[in-house]
Amino acid sequence: MPKMKTHKGAAKRVKITGSGRVLMMSHHRNNKRMKKSREKLYALRGMEPIHSTHEKRVRRLLPYATIS
Repeated sequence: MPKMKTHKGAAKRVKITGSGRVLMMSHHRNNKRMKKSREKLYALRGMEPIHSTHEKRVRRLLPYATIS
């Protein structure tokens, strides 16, 4: 059986924590930044857990993630 390939685009955008949660950078950050307040842009800085409905799909793209 050949090795499964990691989806490199997903690997650069997603992080899996030690407890197994899937985190991704928050969206709505790069477009129309002048309209958004400083507080809003500051709140969009961090990583957020992805929705549970997408988690199975992301894990399939990352077969060798440390926590499965």
